[in-house]
Amino acid sequence: MVGKSMNRFGAAMPVFRVKDVKASIAYYVDALGFELQWQAGEGFAGVKRGDCSIMLTNDNQSQARMWIWIGVEDVRELHREFEKSGAKVRNPPNNFEWAVEMQIEDLDGNVVRIGSDPEKDKPLGIWRDADGVRWRHLGNQRYERVD
Repeated sequence: MVGKSMNRFGAAMPVFRVKDVKASIAYYVDALGFELQWQAGEGFAGVKRGDCSIMLTNDNQSQARMWIWIGVEDVRELHREFEKSGAKVRNPPNNFEWAVEMQIEDLDGNVVRIGSDPEKDKPLGIWRDADGVRWRHLGNQRYERVD
């Protein structure tokens, strides 16, 4: 058992591997509404929106096509914003047992899952896996392939 410590964990900052940090900064700022928080040379940058921070790097860190999950107040409203801004919507908002969730993809295939509270007593939606295959959510961790 780990002893109790006075150290408090801060928010996680995922690291996304990208090919072109400058292009990725532009996408996160212009299409996803993040702001550039910091940049270290041509190979590292941090972007932030609200309490969410993401590190972008073309260095040999992380893996290609990482996924993260971010909670928001109203994912459907955010989806409307992203439709206007040119964000790459990989999967539009769908209702699931855990959240109403959408998937956004960046220029390098990293996936940002964004969700808000589930809609009780409403049908469950379609899930898209890492390979792009669509699955209908049947509840109780059961799915059927759509494609």
